[in-house]
Amino acid sequence: MRAYGRRHRRWSRRNPQPLLLVPNEPLLVVGLAAIGRALFRYRSELAPITTGLALTAAGLALHRSHPGTWPVVAVLTAAAALAAGLRGLPWGLNRPDERAYAATTTAVVGGWLAAATALGPDRTPLPTLLVVATVALGVPWWAHRRRRSRVRVDRVIHAWPNLAEAIGLDGSRVMSAAVDTWGWRARMKLRPGQSVADVVARVPAIESALGTRPGAVRVEQDPVHAGRCTMRVLAVDPHAGSIPWPGPAARSLADPIELGVFEDATPVRVPLLRRHALIGGTTDSGKSGVLNVVLGNLAACADVVLWGIDLKGGMELRPWAPCLARLATTPDEATRLLSDAVAVLDARAHASGRDNTRVWEPTPDAPALVIVIDEYAELADTASAAVTYAESVARRGRAVAVDLLAATQRPTQKAMGGGALRSQMSVRVCLRVRERRDVDLILDNGMLAAGWHAHTLDAPGKFYVLADGHNQPRRARAYLVTDENVRETAARYIDQRPDLDPLSRAAIDHQPHALELPKVADDPELALLKALDEAPDDGLTIRELIDATGMRRTWIYDRLQALAATGRARQVARGRWRA
Repeated sequence: MRAYGRRHRRWSRRNPQPLLLVPNEPLLVVGLAAIGRALFRYRSELAPITTGLALTAAGLALHRSHPGTWPVVAVLTAAAALAAGLRGLPWGLNRPDERAYAATTTAVVGGWLAAATALGPDRTPLPTLLVVATVALGVPWWAHRRRRSRVRVDRVIHAWPNLAEAIGLDGSRVMSAAVDTWGWRARMKLRPGQSVADVVARVPAIESALGTRPGAVRVEQDPVHAGRCTMRVLAVDPHAGSIPWPGPAARSLADPIELGVFEDATPVRVPLLRRHALIGGTTDSGKSGVLNVVLGNLAACADVVLWGIDLKGGMELRPWAPCLARLATTPDEATRLLSDAVAVLDARAHASGRDNTRVWEPTPDAPALVIVIDEYAELADTASAAVTYAESVARRGRAVAVDLLAATQRPTQKAMGGGALRSQMSVRVCLRVRERRDVDLILDNGMLAAGWHAHTLDAPGKFYVLADGHNQPRRARAYLVTDENVRETAARYIDQRPDLDPLSRAAIDHQPHALELPKVADDPELALLKALDEAPDDGLTIRELIDATGMRRTWIYDRLQALAATGRARQVARGRWRA
């Protein structure tokens, strides 16, 4: 009959006129077959009534043949109800409400069966109690969301051959399916010659065939079989609301950074040790939120020194200034900062070669250096020399723990130095993009065709991540870090921030810089006071004060402490001073 129905539907599409179906079987057989199909289709909804009829038959049989076995039935009922309530056996139930329902149902059914065995199912008031129990226990069964979801999934599985033929995936089949909190997932086997790319290309058609909302279907490649995949259908968007940040999870750069959660509630953990990272997305896509999550975790790491570049006047990174050893807000400052980073890199590489060590292991006494650049495209447009230094850090910095974290709206070939810097980014976070081609710009060529559809992300903070251990297009949402979270985290860890190791500081001190600060050669004390008086609101760094006075770092520190004690100088952020 099913094959006949398919032929009829195809015929109807080609010949849209009325058709009279005259079955070859007798009308009684056709009617019984229709009733049987209806009973099978609605077997889940009819389960309480079917159970009641089965209990009546079992009680009648036991009462006539073994009426004295009712104590055995009662004991088995008590044991089964206890197992269902405490362990969820034998159904493997995890939720307390489901266990309570299973235990109650087992106790009621078993108790009624024991009474029917001893007295007979027709003894008053057993029939009335059976009807009342069927209705009372049937209402939660009929209303249960997961049961109704399983029913829908079963119907999809049985209808999949027809659906697959309609959407161009004929020959594929559903191997198994499971219902979860947000929807359901199915393991699919494709016809020989089909690939996961064929399924990804037909995701809109699958959503239409299943009657879901747009963007509800996810497709993931089976890692061990090219002809199989996992299809997930989300009835409810698990990322519809924001997810509060639980606080920093990392205490060392060797610990993975927890950015947010995937749609199956598993955390997104990304390693950053000896890795450069790129965060890309259009305006209001949540780049600042992801940056704050990363900075909040790095601020808690005692083996990381943080430098920042924010050419929007420090608008994005200034709240983290207490935890930033340096913050550059102008192209000249950014160029100087990256030049110093290259000096640190060279010094560490030379020391590693001398000591015959291949990598620099970060410790609180010899910390890693992470340079955070907000809106890298702006840096590329205004400071070409800084881009040259950044590319040098990207190519050579990972082994000596000098890492880049760049955020940008659109990492074009021009902005990323012809792709030389972007190719070194082994961690890539792609938030919502405006154009489809931007997916390949941020992630890599071919990622859009492989199912990384970042242009369909519909809320700030939703993203895809491409990194070690994350090579499937799984949607995630970043934690929401509020301004209060930033202030509390920065205040909590300001006293735990490490200083650069002596080797790196010496490399920076010997860097030649062209200065624009006022100099009073005859009196370094006056030069220091003048520099502090004319310092911007965010203060001057120790390096800038050294350049202004021509004195050594220890002299600068001693004089600053003396001036601070008399109220003539103050530290506005870590390593930054003004009058």
